Amino acid sequence: MYERQLPKWSEIKPLLRAKPFELSTARRRLARALTIDDLRTVARRRTPRAVFDYTDGAAEGEISLRRARRLFQTLEFYPSVLHDVSSVDTSTSLLGRASALPFSFAPTGFTRLMHHQGECAVARVAERFSIPYALSTLGTTSIEDLAAAAPSARKWFQLYVWKDRAAGEELMSRAKAAGFEALILTVDVPVAGMRLRDVRNGFSIPPTLTLRTVADIGTHPAWWLNLLTTKPLVFASLTSWNRTIAELIDELFDPTMTMADLEWVRSSWDGPLIIKGIQTVDDARRMAEAGVQAIVLSNHGGRQLDRAPVPLRLVPEVVDAVGARTEVWVDTGIMSGADIVAAVALGAKAALVGRAYLYGLMAGGEPGVERAAEILVRQIRRTMQLLGVSRVTELRPHHVKLP
Repeated sequence: MYERQLPKWSEIKPLLRAKPFELSTARRRLARALTIDDLRTVARRRTPRAVFDYTDGAAEGEISLRRARRLFQTLEFYPSVLHDVSSVDTSTSLLGRASALPFSFAPTGFTRLMHHQGECAVARVAERFSIPYALSTLGTTSIEDLAAAAPSARKWFQLYVWKDRAAGEELMSRAKAAGFEALILTVDVPVAGMRLRDVRNGFSIPPTLTLRTVADIGTHPAWWLNLLTTKPLVFASLTSWNRTIAELIDELFDPTMTMADLEWVRSSWDGPLIIKGIQTVDDARRMAEAGVQAIVLSNHGGRQLDRAPVPLRLVPEVVDAVGARTEVWVDTGIMSGADIVAAVALGAKAALVGRAYLYGLMAGGEPGVERAAEILVRQIRRTMQLLGVSRVTELRPHHVKLP
């Protein structure tokens, strides 16, 4: 038997610790997101299906993307205990310059479709977190406008090689004049991958008003209001387009590009050159021999060739093959800071993050991107501490085992 009594106010009062009320519903919504997957759930509710699927989807059966995420999910960490991890240094160097974190924001196309603030919002967050951001050739903000939006950010420009080489030369010239630091040449898109979600959704740029989209206005009014009442989409590299993305790629991109074209790129760009889309050890070795400053092991987020190699699995062998000749970065399937830590431990210099920040952008604009970055940073720091590591440079392959 327990003797019961009425609680005293002096006993209840210490339990009443109300949090300050946040007036912004958007910030309250974002504060409840503890993981990138939480942001993805919010993004799915707040964005039209065709736009969400463009970001979330991959090619054909989406096997490449699922395999990449599964590898991150099934790898094992091996922590070492009894180390002082009270202070954690997440900084590293990329292309010979300091970066506060071992990741950058990857180039993504049509970003203002995800949220009307688009690339400028992403660049401003990158500026605050002292990490690089890459503007895509298929971005929806001009090179000059992005440079003005985040003047102190480390800005890179991502280039697809067009059939019209003069257009590519002009883009490189504009990027150089605007103070962009490095060029990312993407080489895994000779033709468009078959992105079935986009085909089934009838996704086009800009969205067309069909019976389906009119019905969608009723379920996503804020998104449509922002699209229709803010500045029309301005592309980084072309004046307009009113057909599908696959048609755009097949119309503009050059499938005849070879290694010889690297000299054409270098004739117009004298800054650091990064090659994105490397999927074999032999190609990585060829790029290192060609003297590029960095390569990105990438299968384009699973959006090109389905059943392509998983980039993370290639990291150790590629790092061994290229040595100190070129930096090795990796992308595809990254959904947490722990994923980034694993990639660096296996030998990658850094990771490129795309979908993760886009989920944040769709969930809440610039504050959503900031929330995504906060989540990744906290996960990186906590994972390092639990591994017994206080500096990024201490991460080693023995901390990770791939299945």
